[in-house]
Amino acid sequence: MDQRVSLITLGVADLDRARRFYEALGWTSPSVPEDGVVFFQCGGMVLALWSRASLAEDSTVADPGRWGGVTLAYNVGAAEEVDAILAEARAAGARIGREGAATFWGGYSGVFIDLDGHPWEVAHNPSWTIGRDGGLTIEPG
Repeated sequence: MDQRVSLITLGVADLDRARRFYEALGWTSPSVPEDGVVFFQCGGMVLALWSRASLAEDSTVADPGRWGGVTLAYNVGAAEEVDAILAEARAAGARIGREGAATFWGGYSGVFIDLDGHPWEVAHNPSWTIGRDGGLTIEPG
């Protein structure tokens, strides 16, 4: 198995509402409502939105309706970009879990919570390089 992630699917309560939220952040999708799922191309991977109940059933897990122990991250090239992205998310309807601030690991980050409770860390890590395609390179040491 190659060391990579191809697709992340977020279980959502209201697919149309979730799609509008991500579109308000400037994301675009070729998916049509009849598909019953929304796909967003994100560099070399895909983020999908799908009914939380359908996702749980398809993944063969029980859904107690609580946070699932996963936080997504969006890395940026400069600390100032963290605050700008948090402002975009707030304007789109997100709740800000943590305003941008210096971190213990030498970077700068904040967190927004999307409309279905999925936390997104927005971070600048000065030790990581972001490629033109948005991919990250982790510098050794």
